[in-house]
Amino acid sequence: MNQNLPQELDRESLNQLSKEQLVEIILEQNKVIRELQKTILQLQQEVERLKVSRDLDSSNSSKPPSQDIHKKSENKKAPPQEESNQPKKKPGGQLGHQGKTRKGFGSVDRYEILRPLNCDYCGQKAFATVAVKVEKHSVAQLVERPIEIVEYQRHTCICECCGNLQAAQWPQHIIPGQDLGVKLQAFLGWANNYAHMPYEKQQEMLWELGQIDIGLGTLVATNERITGAIKPSVIELSSWVKQTQPNIHVDETPWSVKGVKEWLWVVANSDFCLFTAADTRSRAELETILGAKYTGVLSSDDFSVYNGYQAVAQQKCLAHLRRHFKKLIQLPGLHNQAIGETFVNLIDEAFRHYALWFETLDCASYNDWVNQFKSKLQQTLDCWIDLAGATAGKLLRSLRDKAHQWWYFLDYPEVPPDNNQAERSLRLAVTKRKVSGGSRSMERFKNTANLLTVVQTCRRQGRSVIDFFAQALIADSNNTQSRPSLLPQY
Repeated sequence: MNQNLPQELDRESLNQLSKEQLVEIILEQNKVIRELQKTILQLQQEVERLKVSRDLDSSNSSKPPSQDIHKKSENKKAPPQEESNQPKKKPGGQLGHQGKTRKGFGSVDRYEILRPLNCDYCGQKAFATVAVKVEKHSVAQLVERPIEIVEYQRHTCICECCGNLQAAQWPQHIIPGQDLGVKLQAFLGWANNYAHMPYEKQQEMLWELGQIDIGLGTLVATNERITGAIKPSVIELSSWVKQTQPNIHVDETPWSVKGVKEWLWVVANSDFCLFTAADTRSRAELETILGAKYTGVLSSDDFSVYNGYQAVAQQKCLAHLRRHFKKLIQLPGLHNQAIGETFVNLIDEAFRHYALWFETLDCASYNDWVNQFKSKLQQTLDCWIDLAGATAGKLLRSLRDKAHQWWYFLDYPEVPPDNNQAERSLRLAVTKRKVSGGSRSMERFKNTANLLTVVQTCRRQGRSVIDFFAQALIADSNNTQSRPSLLPQY
């Protein structure tokens, strides 16, 4: 950089130079100055880009909320004048909020009758049999040993009628040859795949609850046994998903397998959630999961893989679009701020009216608003599309060319305008990935996808994950056809 700087000259030296030499120096310095101006311009553009990148968070980009950086000044600022006179809100329920009171547990396992032992007045112990007043208070508490060790002694006896040797049946809640009961195994499966509890902590938990020592090998074998037991149910759900569904949401997230980036796909709606482990983020993976053509409405973000996929209809996620326009507000460029603010307001209006329809199901009012909104949207688009720069123009052209995908919910409000079903489903998987650091093999990655499928689907259907694991283990040990199903009951 220093080599390109003009040489230092004083007045006396310049007075001794000829006219031709002075012209040569001026031309050389002009060339250097132009190069420096180009460098300054590039650095200014880089600074602006880094400022925008620094300010990106979950509200104006695709970054997850967990990556938001909470900035807090070290200097304590005085509150604004208009806020200083207002009383601060107290934590907890606010005035006018309709609270909810718990109405007991619904069942009682045992009763304890508490009667006075001694009279505080005379010290005697004689009390009337019938109480004058009975106060009831139900408490949920941890019993001394919630895990008990049971030894089952199976008898084989001779039938006195025919002389046949008959052995007793083992209880259904145990599997011969396994040290842990079915219900306890199912609970450990829940702790491993929903609570994300490592095997070492599961060992400590078992000691705390029952003072029993369980080896790591037993815990690993238990998880593998559950994985094998649920596999037929997951395969059944995977085949069913390819059939006609009213509306499904699709998304994907990276997953590390021995340091190599793989992809975890999710297909979900309010009644089920199917995870699939895949090598890529390509169209081929999507077609493997849903088939070459889907006969329902596909909700997704604006990732290119979904754009050309054959479906009856698509609904792009407006929340993603809103973040793009929020980012546009911060980008330097002609009209970027005005365009971004205008379309953020339009998207917010769409969300408000959809939420109102979802709450009231007033189709007449909703349709009246839709007609007005479509007209306003088209006018706004026509107004700005020729004035927009490169980044804003790309967003506006997408709104124009794929209007039937961005605004499908306007005509069919039963389809939500966002992709929250898929994104919320992925949160459990992302937590699992962060705790475990990924998988050690592709087979374990696929097993994790199946286990997450059961956990999230049972939660969507209001079913017990532990009960499902237990039913699957019993069916697998008996080799029966009546396995628990993940298919939603429409």
